[in-house]
Amino acid sequence: MSVNDQATEIRQGEELDLARVEAFLLEHIPGLSGPISIKQFPSGFSNLTYFIKAGERELVLRRPPHGTKAKTAHDMHREFRVLSALHPHFPYCPRPLAYSEDEAVMGCHFYVMERIQGVIIRRQVPPELGLGPEQMRRLTQRLIEVMAELHAVDYRAAGLESLGKPAGYVRRQVEGWSLRYRNARTPDVPDGETVMAWLLEKMPPESKSPAIIHNDFKLDNVVLDPLDPLRIIGVLDWEMATLGDPLMDLACTLAYWVQADDPPEMQQVTSMVTNQPGCLTRAQAVELYGQRTGRVMDQIDFYYCFGLFRLAVIVQQIYYRYYHGQTKDQRFAQLNATVHALLAQAGRVIAQSVL
Repeated sequence: MSVNDQATEIRQGEELDLARVEAFLLEHIPGLSGPISIKQFPSGFSNLTYFIKAGERELVLRRPPHGTKAKTAHDMHREFRVLSALHPHFPYCPRPLAYSEDEAVMGCHFYVMERIQGVIIRRQVPPELGLGPEQMRRLTQRLIEVMAELHAVDYRAAGLESLGKPAGYVRRQVEGWSLRYRNARTPDVPDGETVMAWLLEKMPPESKSPAIIHNDFKLDNVVLDPLDPLRIIGVLDWEMATLGDPLMDLACTLAYWVQADDPPEMQQVTSMVTNQPGCLTRAQAVELYGQRTGRVMDQIDFYYCFGLFRLAVIVQQIYYRYYHGQTKDQRFAQLNATVHALLAQAGRVIAQSVL
């Protein structure tokens, strides 16, 4: 069985018009020849992602979920623009090929990019990869090293000065995510007020060296070389990329970085396999990032706490929909326990912090 990331049959109700898509692709991508076939990548809860095979060429099509009305809610053009500008400077990005707002094709805006074929590690390490403790140590090192490479990209040279507003980024994030939590809170989760107050009080000074940040940089968003699974060949899902404090990007990664000695409830919330033998601990990941970037890491407690809180808010927003009957997806039924675990971990960070 292949360990490469696999597409499956398209979910009911999310089909594409094969003839219209084929006509668009043949017109807008030079050298492409038909016929084409379309499948769907099944993971993810946001944008819909399709696998397109055209002869020997493999492409990926991204579009908003059905029912999306506002173009800004799932901004395909922004994502396409980021990839177009960033790919020459950060070759881990997929190469974008075509963008369209022609609703005659599929009723929405969408874009197409080259597929990076390889391995994506999700909640388990495929045993076929044969990754022992030493290999897992190196893989987690590479994850941090590639993030450091991203943060070293000159966003002005890439033409991405308008991607975001670095000034005041941390304050906007703390205040914005606090408001989202209060709006999405249900009676069966903590009020989070202690965490929110601490984050407001302990905000670090403005970053003197803002950078392009991914905002969801984790193992299941990177692609590994199937012939050398310690080599990262792609970074996916750029929909939340912006300009800001790069340590806020590291914060998001650390929130997923569950390690072997974390409490049992935290072991259940991870979407990264960093609790496996050999993986870097969070402290080691922070130390490596500091070495690679030269950035001062003396306020990492704030950043880690923020990352945990932000992740708790994301989970709570999903749970809110389930709690109020807006979705019956049973995967969401126990997400309130995840919110409890993340806020408890944030509380432990605060209790032990010297900030």
